[in-house]
Amino acid sequence: MNESLRTVENPATAPDRPELREAIESFVEYGFAGVQLRVHDERGHWTGSAGVSELGGSAAPPIDGHFRIGSVTKTFTAALMLLLVAEERIGLDTPVAGHLPEFGLDPRITVRMLLQHTSGLFSFTGEIYPDGRAVAGGVPGVGKEWVDNRDRTYRPEELVRMALSQPARFEPGTDWSYSNTNYVLARLLIEQVTGRPYPEEMRRRVLSPLGLTGTVVPEAAPDLPEPHAHGYYPYEDGDRWQVADTTRFNPSWISAAGDMISTTQDLHTFISALMGGRLLPAPLLAEMCAPDPVMGYGLGVFVERTDGGGTIVQHNGGFWGWATLMYATPDGGRTMTGSLTFGDSKVDWVAMAEAMENVKRRLVTAVFDAPAA
Repeated sequence: MNESLRTVENPATAPDRPELREAIESFVEYGFAGVQLRVHDERGHWTGSAGVSELGGSAAPPIDGHFRIGSVTKTFTAALMLLLVAEERIGLDTPVAGHLPEFGLDPRITVRMLLQHTSGLFSFTGEIYPDGRAVAGGVPGVGKEWVDNRDRTYRPEELVRMALSQPARFEPGTDWSYSNTNYVLARLLIEQVTGRPYPEEMRRRVLSPLGLTGTVVPEAAPDLPEPHAHGYYPYEDGDRWQVADTTRFNPSWISAAGDMISTTQDLHTFISALMGGRLLPAPLLAEMCAPDPVMGYGLGVFVERTDGGGTIVQHNGGFWGWATLMYATPDGGRTMTGSLTFGDSKVDWVAMAEAMENVKRRLVTAVFDAPAA
């Protein structure tokens, strides 16, 4: 076997799962530097990793490593907001403008619209329209420009104002469009309602009660806790192909839409507790998992059918150098969580995205369409 395809498994876990081993090795074959995966189901729990932790080295990614979870942060932010709804500190259908008057928001935009991406607000990271037209956001989004600005600190209010400088995509509540602006506004709304900083509220209400000791809200801090793999971003700089190590960067450019750090164990604990009804009251959990008719997005989660006809709740995440998987059954009884890091090969992003989707489908079928043991 190619050394980069060695699969490291935890000997204390469930019996060998060759279908999981082969799937994570496929990620490496498609150009990812490394992957770690955790599965909890009726057969027990399985953890494994493949590839390398750092380019030029031989060690596999740590199966208990920390990683940047990207947009999986949105599920945490939505859960925190729904806890405030449960306490009647704010309502799902409360207009946001009255709480954040400094932005002059459309008064029809509600808390629910932020969490479900139906506000119509332009995303500060840029937009691609149905006709293929791309409009840049205020945050440098790709290539050398992003790399050169990765140490800059952004304030959440600055990100929102970047978005509001562009026209809305549609009238509030009339369509669906994934916008990072929604979740930065949700952060500011949480701070306004509670009178405390978002990271403090996240620790108080979600992380500490669930014992998520490996999960961090980093704000502008660039470092990852040990142990961790390294993420890499291959990009074009003129006619040259460059590779940036994106293990350290200032994540304030994405804020509560994608800045958090976690582990596969903590993501398993979180999504299992959330879907199992141990964090939110049943009526609000039902609201969270009620999908919109356009993309199947609830409040901070996607609700999907598997190829085998089952239902899964998921939110994945990714940005330059990193990708995250988080899946569960609606009762939280089966979960799959994982992290992928990009390598140094010249990337055909479309082909890599298609390959990643194919492997993810294989994993979902193996975990969620398999009969209970």
